[in-house]
Amino acid sequence: MIRKWDEAQLREALRLYLVMGSPNCNGADPYAVLEAAIYGGVTMFQLREKGPGALQGPERLALGSRLRRLCAQRGIPFIVNDDERLALELEADGIHIGQEDEAAAAVRKRLPQMIVGVSAHDLGEAQSALSDGADYLGVGPQYATRTKLDAREVQGPAGIALLRAGGIALPLVGIGGIDASNASHVIRAGADGVAVVSAIAAASSPREAAAELRERIVNL
Repeated sequence: MIRKWDEAQLREALRLYLVMGSPNCNGADPYAVLEAAIYGGVTMFQLREKGPGALQGPERLALGSRLRRLCAQRGIPFIVNDDERLALELEADGIHIGQEDEAAAAVRKRLPQMIVGVSAHDLGEAQSALSDGADYLGVGPQYATRTKLDAREVQGPAGIALLRAGGIALPLVGIGGIDASNASHVIRAGADGVAVVSAIAAASSPREAAAELRERIVNL
């Protein structure tokens, strides 16, 4: 089977990757936040509906359906965080799994046409994800973050440089504490893009925040 997104398209899509759920939007409508962020230059979206106040059951499915339609209309890859059933129900473009989730090889086997992203924190995890069939790696935390309470130790852009030096050629996106002030460092270290949560979702103007981030990472 031929997947919808080839590697070159995936590298471009990862350029500015918004990861978000309703708890990250400071009470704003997630649809409005995502729409504004897309206007500002977001190139990929991951629904991560987790944390205090996260929607469950039919409400979560309804939110996912709204956001999925918006992404489809704008040609933005739509990824679901760590929920295979929801990814299938929403006909998502892909799924992202962490090291504590199910093995990537099993997910890859069941979802041959979906993008499979895997979180990796060191060369060993990156090599395992690569052999398991991951399409891209989320590498972090790049900087201190309050979005993920169980985040591992900050490694900085040097962690990405180490993966590249270790022979990892897979598309990489840096994540964790990234904003307009430090995004360029992550790209220069070898990442194809940056993934952000609060830098856009919690901004007073998600559109302007996305546009500023996009400006900082293009043409480096």
